[in-house]
Amino acid sequence: MAEVLEGYVDDNGEIRLPGHPHLIPGQRVVVTVAASSGCEAALLSEAALARDWSRPEEDDAWSHLQPAP
Repeated sequence: MAEVLEGYVDDNGEIRLPGHPHLIPGQRVVVTVAASSGCEAALLSEAALARDWSRPEEDDAWSHLQPAP
């Protein structure tokens, strides 16, 4: 069974997992590095915003900024 753990990288570049998770030596793990630039909200809302941006009404509203064919 997969388990999601949240941790941090310390000043020495070592990965720390608070709470002493029960990991077996040799167990396979996958590490995902989360962006720390504060853009998480933008990435999470991208799909919802794309639905609005992809509407014909949006294309019409911004068409005056497109170069003439």
